[in-house]
Amino acid sequence: MIHEGFCMKRAVVLALPALLAACTGTTFAPLEGMPAALGETVRVGSLQATPRVVIEDSRCPAGVRCVHTGQLVVSTQVAGEGWSETVPLTEGQPFTVQGRTITLVSGRPAAFPERRPPRNEYRFVFAGGA
Repeated sequence: MIHEGFCMKRAVVLALPALLAACTGTTFAPLEGMPAALGETVRVGSLQATPRVVIEDSRCPAGVRCVHTGQLVVSTQVAGEGWSETVPLTEGQPFTVQGRTITLVSGRPAAFPERRPPRNEYRFVFAGGA
């Protein structure tokens, strides 16, 4: 006769690899609408967006009168099911990639009159993905 405690231990030992396997290979992607730092991936509808490099930040600094408002352009890796493409996204301008539209909604911090923000201070919000 097999002891009841032995059966429970055996069940736990057999279930453990299945539970651990279910945990591997998963990645965390912050929720849509959450700000993303350079190199951080966020979900945007059915897509994932990873801002890689600030190509241009010529936005008018706070407290300064500018003739031209300037723009923020961010090289962003956009990925969907089975594909990935790096594209330049300009703040406020929808961009269509692989039949889906994604928009760089905002970028922070705002431009400073005396210096360009350090790379680690930038945060970006995306929308779309449909």
